[in-house]
Amino acid sequence: MPIDLNSVRSPSATAAARPDAGLAGYMRGVYNYMAGGLALTGGVAWFGYSSGLFAQIAHTPLVYVVLFAPLVLVMVLGFRIQRMSLAAAQATYWVYAALMGLSLSWIFMAYTGQSLAEVFFITGGIFGAMSLYGYTTRTDLSRFGSFLMMGLIGIIVASLVNFFLHSSAVQFAVSVMGVLIFTGLTAYDTQKIKALYYATGGAGEMAGKATIMGALSLYLDFINLFLMLLRLFGNRR
Repeated sequence: MPIDLNSVRSPSATAAARPDAGLAGYMRGVYNYMAGGLALTGGVAWFGYSSGLFAQIAHTPLVYVVLFAPLVLVMVLGFRIQRMSLAAAQATYWVYAALMGLSLSWIFMAYTGQSLAEVFFITGGIFGAMSLYGYTTRTDLSRFGSFLMMGLIGIIVASLVNFFLHSSAVQFAVSVMGVLIFTGLTAYDTQKIKALYYATGGAGEMAGKATIMGALSLYLDFINLFLMLLRLFGNRR
């Protein structure tokens, strides 16, 4: 049975209100994986910048491997996790986080350290508030799923078009839209992850894989929200 966050309905109000120590432990696992992935990504990004590694490969064909390898791995996790062992899924997640860090080394070259720190804490505040809302609200957020997915597709298409246009106006519009979409996705995904706990029974290998996929969803929400805010408020070197 594949893990599909979009097919999982939110728990009933009664289930959501009922204290569940297992749910708390499950969510801690999700957030721990997510925080560990972010820490690994940040550490590798800093190493890639400070060691000059990213600068060395930036003007070689290897840079395309660095940039697209994380996309390949996230697709592998999304489509093949059910065929993986739990250990393989965990290893893939950590490798993905490390490669993502190397691909993001450029932000240390483009933005000042102070603005990176400021935007990171702003992102953390927004993410924390929206994830808490998604975890505690009794409102079924699944009705917003189609709108959020359409917005996400719009961001991807506009970003691809602007790759050739190099329009600052389009980039600004995409960044503003991206902040709104990923802010909403944070609450939406948190509620879906919580619902998935009840769908999997919160135990066994399936629950372990659900923890990884939940962490990956929140990790992507955080990273993309951070990048959108950085484009809006970051001070370039």
